[in-house]
Amino acid sequence: MFDVFYYKFDDTDICTEKTFKGNVFYSPHIVHSSEINSQRVWKGLQKRLSVAALHQLHQTFLSEEEGIENYMLQYVQYAFKSPVSIEEDFSHPAVLMITQTAKKVWRETHRMQAFVRFQKTSDNLYYAIIEPDYNVLPLITSHFKNRYADQRWMIYDASRKYGIFYDLKGVTEVQLNFEAQANEGKNVTAFYEEKEALYQQLWQQYYKSVNIAARKNTKLHVQHMPVRYWKYLPEKMKAF
Repeated sequence: MFDVFYYKFDDTDICTEKTFKGNVFYSPHIVHSSEINSQRVWKGLQKRLSVAALHQLHQTFLSEEEGIENYMLQYVQYAFKSPVSIEEDFSHPAVLMITQTAKKVWRETHRMQAFVRFQKTSDNLYYAIIEPDYNVLPLITSHFKNRYADQRWMIYDASRKYGIFYDLKGVTEVQLNFEAQANEGKNVTAFYEEKEALYQQLWQQYYKSVNIAARKNTKLHVQHMPVRYWKYLPEKMKAF
């Protein structure tokens, strides 16, 4: 975004090198990450947008939706040009897109906070694996750091091949090389602590005992707990 403003680019299409397909009419401009430049843009936005709107931009970026960078650029350009707040101007396509996308990421964030299930490994690490629709690990870090401050844990995103690790002092981003038997981190049963399998059986039994068969509402259940999350939930593994 800084380069777009600095070089006064028009008709810009932001994309990653991986998704760039070439264009015979335009020359590509490669942007190298710069903390100084990004902070200049961010400080400018802090003068024009509320904290909530800034958070929405962050959530939108983490959505990784195709072409979302261009909506973000349009949103930022509109914010800098407008003399009044743009945050609720839903007649503007970029404002509407940012709001809707941020809401989707917010929903996924809360689902991950609810659906993460830790498994204790033999080295006393509580390990959980997720495959969220969006890149929500940066958004759930504080929640788990505050809630599980007395134990070492790791949450690994199998889709994006990285995780967050808490060592009782702080949280760091990590990338792992798994043994073949771990299936890219999706199966760590071989590394379970001795009683972990028993704990999971007890959890499954408890989950079954609190269900009331006469009040079963599958449609509502799936609405609150979508099937795509079941494969990493101990209480649902048999059903999956």
